[in-house]
Amino acid sequence: MVEWSDFERATIQDIFSKMEYEVVGPAALSRCLVVYPWTQRYFGNFGNLYNAAAIIANPLVAKHGTTILHGLDRAVKNMDDIKATYAELSVLHSEKLHVDPDNFKLLSDCLTIVVAAKLGKDFTGDVQAAFQKFLAVVVSSLGRQYH
Repeated sequence: MVEWSDFERATIQDIFSKMEYEVVGPAALSRCLVVYPWTQRYFGNFGNLYNAAAIIANPLVAKHGTTILHGLDRAVKNMDDIKATYAELSVLHSEKLHVDPDNFKLLSDCLTIVVAAKLGKDFTGDVQAAFQKFLAVVVSSLGRQYH
């Protein structure tokens, strides 16, 4: 079980309370698909992903990016048992969709960049550390079924 300081809990809750899900989610997923084009293989039914402009304008990418962020809400609300919170989703992504668990890490890195850009000077080193710890726990929980 992960230990969370009061600062970490408050920081994660604060970040998500200010999050523009319909902006941040699509931006993070689009960035991931552009920067790491091999991740596109899981989105073959999303249509045109031929270049950055097409990815950014793709409504299915935007919708899934928003869905991903709303999925992170579950972890924010269940910080003391993220592993159990994502057990079913982990099985879905590993056994049914066969998603490489490294892709969750790549997406979390892209999400960190987008959040940092949105928060600007408020994204201090301490805030970043708390956010990345949170994402690392989520990524570990989602990828756990593979190991």
